[in-house]
Amino acid sequence: MSSEANAGPAPGGRGAVVLGLFRILVGLSFTIHGLSGLFAWPVAPHGGHVAAIGSWPSWWASVIQLVAGGLVTLGIGTRIAALLCSGSMAYAFLFVHLKTGVLPIQNGGEGAVLFCWSFFLVAILGPGAFAVDALLPSRALRRTTPADVAPTRG
Repeated sequence: MSSEANAGPAPGGRGAVVLGLFRILVGLSFTIHGLSGLFAWPVAPHGGHVAAIGSWPSWWASVIQLVAGGLVTLGIGTRIAALLCSGSMAYAFLFVHLKTGVLPIQNGGEGAVLFCWSFFLVAILGPGAFAVDALLPSRALRRTTPADVAPTRG
């Protein structure tokens, strides 16, 4: 871990595979929350009603869950998308759940706390394996280091 850009596990190692699977599962779960909140699909959200368009904070949270959760799942713009997901869940805990108690088990905020810290971990460590970003040529160029590019002499 020589720099902030390379904070995660070594590419191709078991740590990268585990982190990639973790990212996919957490991102997919978050995306499903967004689908549920916006479209009542694949199941209706808690309370049985979808969020009214533009309503604060439920509709906006569902949009973030769907879009940013989908990006995290696919591994596209992972760090920024994961940070947005983490922040939205921090907001949910601090401004929605905390009103009814301090402890997550007391206020129903366990999911918000777990999502918050899970996405924060992904934002810090990066996407791990299986990220679409790794397939894009612009990302491959950023992964090269000066040591990888040897000067040529003619």
